[in-house]
Amino acid sequence: MTETHDNRRSLVEIKDITAGAGALGLLGYGMPGVLVSLANAGIIQAGSAILGMVIFMGGFAMFTAGLMEWKKGNTYGMAAYGSYGLFWFSYGALLLLPVLGLAKDSGGAGAMAAYLALWGLFTLILFIGSLKMSRTLQFVLGTLALVFFLEAAGAATGTGLFTVSAGYVGIVSGLAAIYTALAPVLNDIYGKTIAPLG
Repeated sequence: MTETHDNRRSLVEIKDITAGAGALGLLGYGMPGVLVSLANAGIIQAGSAILGMVIFMGGFAMFTAGLMEWKKGNTYGMAAYGSYGLFWFSYGALLLLPVLGLAKDSGGAGAMAAYLALWGLFTLILFIGSLKMSRTLQFVLGTLALVFFLEAAGAATGTGLFTVSAGYVGIVSGLAAIYTALAPVLNDIYGKTIAPLG
């Protein structure tokens, strides 16, 4: 008696039906970004409303979006959302650590300028990557890079004009991020393009 084995392989295609992380990630920048920028522009006072938004909508939402993009195999989305989520956590820590007595300050003007300039450089590189993506995302990242560089200049020089300018550019950038986040949501709901992304 001869025993036979069937060595044929079956291919199973698994369809990813999880939601995209783009809306959550962009809202995680846009909403706290607008509040921080309003404060930088001198329109509102900085306070716990901003800190709460920074930690939860900024940090947790963006880091979660980064994990979602990792699961989908999107390296760009993982690096962008995950890193900006950690940026918001670190920004919250810069505000909280001195208050809690765990740090004297942020390390001075030079340290803060370097911190902001590094984030500007990171954002500039992401902007270059976005040149193959939508025009609205390019606008968000281009203006965000400008915000970081203006804030770095303000920290380095002590010139309030840079920080105020960063605030106004940041308001526009944050609102553009909110639009870029919600446009695909509305387009999906209505089954047609009612909010173009370019």
